[in-house]
Amino acid sequence: MGKLIARLVYMSNDGGLDLLFTYVVHADVTSHDCVIAVANCLTSLPPPPAQRLHRRSMELHHLDPANLRPTLTSYSNNPPPLLTVKSSSKKMPDYNNTPQSQKQGLQFNKPSKKDLSRILRTQSAIKAIEKKANSSKYNNLWPKAVLEALDDAIRNNQWESALKIFGLLRKQHWYKARCQTYAKLLVMLGKCRQPNQASLLFEVMQSDGLQPTIDVYTALVSAYGLSGLLDEAFRTVNYMKTIPDCKPDVFTYSILIKCCIKLGRIHMVQQILEEMSGLGIECNTVTYNTIIAGYGKAELFEPMESSLMDMLESGTCHPDVFTFNSIVGAYGRSGSIKQMEKWFEEFQLMGLKPDIMTCNILVKSYGKAGMYKKMGSVVDFMTKRFYCPTVVTYNIIIETFGKAGNIEQMDEIFLKMKHQGLKPNSITYCSLVNAYSKAGLLSKVDSIVRQVENSDVVLDTPFFNCVIRSYGHAGDVEKMVDIFMAMKEYKCKPDDITFATMIEACLAQGMIEAAQDLESKLVKANNTSERKFLAC
Repeated sequence: MGKLIARLVYMSNDGGLDLLFTYVVHADVTSHDCVIAVANCLTSLPPPPAQRLHRRSMELHHLDPANLRPTLTSYSNNPPPLLTVKSSSKKMPDYNNTPQSQKQGLQFNKPSKKDLSRILRTQSAIKAIEKKANSSKYNNLWPKAVLEALDDAIRNNQWESALKIFGLLRKQHWYKARCQTYAKLLVMLGKCRQPNQASLLFEVMQSDGLQPTIDVYTALVSAYGLSGLLDEAFRTVNYMKTIPDCKPDVFTYSILIKCCIKLGRIHMVQQILEEMSGLGIECNTVTYNTIIAGYGKAELFEPMESSLMDMLESGTCHPDVFTFNSIVGAYGRSGSIKQMEKWFEEFQLMGLKPDIMTCNILVKSYGKAGMYKKMGSVVDFMTKRFYCPTVVTYNIIIETFGKAGNIEQMDEIFLKMKHQGLKPNSITYCSLVNAYSKAGLLSKVDSIVRQVENSDVVLDTPFFNCVIRSYGHAGDVEKMVDIFMAMKEYKCKPDDITFATMIEACLAQGMIEAAQDLESKLVKANNTSERKFLAC
């Protein structure tokens, strides 16, 4: 059956990434893994634009405790009318099969013409190239159009589109295989948690007659490690040791360390450092920052400070603002305010100046500790130093007061944010909804929904989950279902949290049949995702 499916896919696409499809059919991937992979792809934070791949770009050593949650940019050219559909208490409406004419959703104004024009140009270019990817007659397209569409898809982590466009690229008469292109695709697949596709892309590269470079192998290590396949990542590094021109370097090991930390295997860091020392590979600033940040997040303060001392004693690596923020943020998150303040002063004595991220870390730490006066002092400090409070700063303060149940103060900060000309985003509204829901102010949640209707805020799945949870906890199943049905209109895909929240709400209201119906829809969605994964 596997071979038959592969043959059908090959015939329908008339070439292209046929090897990819054959591999995927034979891969041992569960439906649950497919759903998680697609969800990760949808919610992954877009990487910064890059015309050329640098090893350093594959390393993430920035620490931002106030980092924005990734959002999915979704716009609708023809917004549907406001929700007025009455929901059945017996059965859930079908998210996937509801006819377009019957669908209802939240009504939102269009984004600014400039932003909309840019987004539509990018998306239409990708879609136009995608359509041509399924035909063999388009084998002499304009290089600039294909390459730009591929870059846009990679930059936005649209892995399925990127692979289709890459398949079209390989058919062009002018195409010449380059390791750099494969490396960029592998990095993207790692961010999108697609290890099987990454493995097969590596095979396609070899079939193109290319000899993998150290950058390609490092990208493959990243793809395996970030996807949770740490054994495969180590196996790839060990294989690199057998290749004279591709022996692992400090960048490869830095990626490996980051993957271990991300997967909670921080105890393996010392083992990797010993291996590096045995091979004569010295840590660079990025390596030290990665280790320091990892120990800090794990609240292992002694090895964190020890790593900082090693960094200072190396003579070649010097602490930078990322080191500064990692250590200050580590103590701040743990509530060790005195230690946080101590290191804040220490780093300034070293000649390092705090940046906007440092200030946001202080604001969040003081807020979490309930030290609102000091939190305000940091904001004043920012203003005096010409660090204008950003949307992130206000989001932190709003979340702080919201969690503390101080609704009046939260509302005041929200109004001040808008008066300052700063545009609230999905995270802002999520914090407000959570606070109102916790306080039992459901009418305020309705007010937020109306505000969003009359703004051009970009919606994402976490926002919808937040509102669904609010109505679900309040027992308003009708509104909960209406919000759920609005998700598809705005290209926000329900995830496991969405379904789990709705099932919990239905069970709490004694709606057993509706809960079972939702469970069946979740299974159906999983199966659909699996079929899509196999035929992509």
